Amino acid sequence: MSIKPKPMPCILSVKDAFFLSPHMIRIVLTSPELKSRSEGCEGANCKIFIPNKNQSPDDLIEQILSGPRPTVRTYTVRNFRKDLLELDIDFVVHGDEGPASNFALNAKPGDFLGFRGPSEVKIKDYYADWYLLAADMSALPVVAATLEKLPKNAVGMAIIEVQSKEDIQNIYAPKGIDINWLIQSDPHIPSRAQETIIRAKSFPDGIIQTCIAGESGVIKSLRTFFKDETQIPKDDIYISGYWKIGLIEDEHQAQKRLEK
Repeated sequence: MSIKPKPMPCILSVKDAFFLSPHMIRIVLTSPELKSRSEGCEGANCKIFIPNKNQSPDDLIEQILSGPRPTVRTYTVRNFRKDLLELDIDFVVHGDEGPASNFALNAKPGDFLGFRGPSEVKIKDYYADWYLLAADMSALPVVAATLEKLPKNAVGMAIIEVQSKEDIQNIYAPKGIDINWLIQSDPHIPSRAQETIIRAKSFPDGIIQTCIAGESGVIKSLRTFFKDETQIPKDDIYISGYWKIGLIEDEHQAQKRLEK
C-alpha cells in the first residue's frame, strides 16, 4: 500500500481574527494553496510555523524546508471551506504568553504563518452504538468537529472542560448526545473531573467509539483505565495527550516519543 505524501508547507494569510469566548480566539486563514487540501479534514491535526519579527513569507518557507527549525505548534483544523479557500484554527489563550498565544492575540488581516497538513482525521468511520467524547479547551476543536460529523441518530455522551461559563460554545450535535460542560478556572492545576465521570459511567452494551484528548496526565490515567477495566477494542479508542502541565510543546512531544 502506497503512503500518501505529506503536503508541502505553504503560507496562510490571516483573513480575520476574533474571540469566540474569553479564552479562545478563532483565526480565519486563506491561501490559494488550500485548493489542494481535501474536504472533510475538520478535526485533523496540522502544524503551524510562527514567523519571526520582520520575516518574509519566502524566508519562513525556506527556514521550514532547510532549517533552523522555526517555532512550530500543533493545532486542529476546526472548519474548512474549500469553496472559499478558508480554514479556521481556534487558539486557547490563558495568559501564558507563549508564541502561539501571542500570535493569536495580535493577529490581524494580512499577517501570515507557515502551514503543513492537515493529517488524517482521527475517526474515519462512525459505526458505534454509543459514543464517548471528552476534551479540555485544548482539544475542544477536535471534539466539536467530531460531534458535528456524527450520524444524526448517534447516541452517547460528551464531557467538555472549559475555563468559565462564558467559554461554553454552541456546538451542533445529534440530539442523542448528552453534552456535559465542566468549569476548571485554572488549567494549570490538574483536574480529574472528566476522569471521575468516565470511571463512574456504566457503559452500555454494543460497540463504543471514543474521541478523547487533553492534558497528558489525565490522558495517561484514562488510557490505563480503558486498557485494564473495559472491553473496548483498541481500534475503537482514540485517546491522545495534546499538552502537559509545565511543558512547552517541544518538551511534551519529546516526552511522548519516549513513552511510546
